[in-house]
Amino acid sequence: MSKVIVITGSTKGIGYGIAEEFLKAGCKVVLSGRNAETLAQATGQLAARYGNESSAGFLCDVTVSEQVQKLWDSAVAKFGCVDIWINNAGTAHTVTNLWELDEKLIQAIIDSNIIGLLNGCRVAIQGMLSQGGGQIYNFEGFGSSGRVQKGLGVYGASKAAVAFLNKTFAAELEGTKVKIGSVQPGMVKTGLVLDQFKDDAEGLEKFKPIFNIIASKVDEVAPVIARRMLDDNKNGTHIEFLSRAGMMMRFLTAPFAKRDLFKD
Repeated sequence: MSKVIVITGSTKGIGYGIAEEFLKAGCKVVLSGRNAETLAQATGQLAARYGNESSAGFLCDVTVSEQVQKLWDSAVAKFGCVDIWINNAGTAHTVTNLWELDEKLIQAIIDSNIIGLLNGCRVAIQGMLSQGGGQIYNFEGFGSSGRVQKGLGVYGASKAAVAFLNKTFAAELEGTKVKIGSVQPGMVKTGLVLDQFKDDAEGLEKFKPIFNIIASKVDEVAPVIARRMLDDNKNGTHIEFLSRAGMMMRFLTAPFAKRDLFKD
């Protein structure tokens, strides 16, 4: 029996990438996003490749709890249940000191990355406890491991909160049939990451050499993450695309590999 998967923030980037990988594996996938046009485009592209009966798309602003509940209800109405719920939606900011950040952007980051994740977890946990089980995965990011970088304080703090919440919810769900895990995709070449430099072309040029070593493309990361989710059956699982040893190997082989993520 194919699994039913809901992915928040899945109209582009890594959310869209893993959605396609799940469809390749024969799963049913529900996309979601806040923009009707991009949602229709993403859903249409996947439907054209994998059939209208395999995927669906529903508008959802994860910061609004009623919309998250509606996303769950719509997915169940369409496919009968939700086996895997993935909290991927998030907001970032440019590399900027705290006192230079717009107050509304700070609020948007906290609302999306923390409140949105809390809404998704609460709705999915309640629904999965009622249906008899399921898996939830929360996407981490820079800050989850405790590392610090100037100019990424608000975003990093929001992802540090995600790491804490993952561990807390795993403890709360111990002994139930609902399992929760975390995903650390590493640095992935997406708009969310590159937008951090949208007002700093010089900074991006300086960052490119290291970016080409530590970052990955969506089509490298998505198949690995999707497969590991489908194979997982444990509570508290942490899925990491690139281990510390893998990162070290990239640095050691950089002079020979000469990766260039900006060629296309």
